[in-house]
Amino acid sequence: MRIQAKNIEHYYGIEHVLRGVDISIEAGSFTAIIGESGSGKTTLLSILSTLLNPTSGEVTFDEKAISELGNIDVFRRHNIGFVFQFHYLISYLTLRENIALSALDEATVEPLMESLGIGRLAARYSDEVSGGERQRAAIARALVNRPAVVFADEPTGNLDTKNALGVYELFKRFSQEGTGFVVASHDKKIADYADTIIEMEDGKIVKILKR
Repeated sequence: MRIQAKNIEHYYGIEHVLRGVDISIEAGSFTAIIGESGSGKTTLLSILSTLLNPTSGEVTFDEKAISELGNIDVFRRHNIGFVFQFHYLISYLTLRENIALSALDEATVEPLMESLGIGRLAARYSDEVSGGERQRAAIARALVNRPAVVFADEPTGNLDTKNALGVYELFKRFSQEGTGFVVASHDKKIADYADTIIEMEDGKIVKILKR
């Protein structure tokens, strides 16, 4: 799924957060949006992922504007996955139950957990596994419906270096299998894995590097 944003402006009250952002994200690519805190990367990610409406400008998915997509909740469930800095797993459900809760077809849950290296943890609860394993479960939840694109906001912010790199490797592997990833991060190590690196500063794109 190709995503385009044209002349995106956004304000929080009088604060001008995004300033005329134009961006094009190719289907199946691993795109990293990097920048310091306050650069606008999280706001841009929220707009690209349909979670936030821009003050002005337009986002299109395969050349269709959001207003043309029909029921936005149905569109998200079939086409978009989300991963956040905090895993947001439900504590009284097992890892498998957390992932299955989002699944359109539960038959996909076990194979996906196995492919992410957490199959043996299916019956465990989130407080019984490590931070890296919790984040892998959150990634499985995002991938369970085989979305066209996964949006991730600081997905390694609470992980050590080894687990953070493991997450980037997973994103790279699944992007090579056809799922797009758009990741907002302040961690510059992500640049070693992404196909496209978009650097933001003060609400503007200052550099785009394609590999």
